[in-house]
Amino acid sequence: MAEAVVAYLGLGSNLGDRTAALAEALRLLDGEAGVELAVCSSVYETEPWGVTEQPAFLNLAAGVRTTLEPLQLLAVCQRVESQVGRTETYRWGPRVIDVDILLYGEEIVSVAAPDLQIPHTRMSERAFVLVPLAQIADSVVVPPGGTTVGQLLARVDGADGVKRWGASPIYGG
Repeated sequence: MAEAVVAYLGLGSNLGDRTAALAEALRLLDGEAGVELAVCSSVYETEPWGVTEQPAFLNLAAGVRTTLEPLQLLAVCQRVESQVGRTETYRWGPRVIDVDILLYGEEIVSVAAPDLQIPHTRMSERAFVLVPLAQIADSVVVPPGGTTVGQLLARVDGADGVKRWGASPIYGG
């Protein structure tokens, strides 16, 4: 059996019952073979990024222990999105759920098709990703280069616009 790796996921929702969508995605992820939910941040509300004419998002970060390879974990994330009700719209558009792989251990992954970049391509530019991620993984090093999640958060613009909205839908934290 493969050795478990800690991966960090970013989840977001801005359509329908946002809290329920996040909770359902976490429940489904934790129910997948080779994936165990280890830690979950609080829920944060943020204004949309990219395309701003849409409802506000609820975002959180989750840490999972996984024995899946990165592409297998991506397939699980996409299956969970589909099960929760995500349908394709347009880039940065509204969605019932979004599940992104932010970090996968200390690995750097770049796969053209399907498009998979780990660490997540624009993670260091997005306060809505870094605020919840720093809550659960502040001292985790982001490859390459040795910068921690907390250090990235200290440099990002817009962190004051990421407001704690509520407890983790799983752990109450």
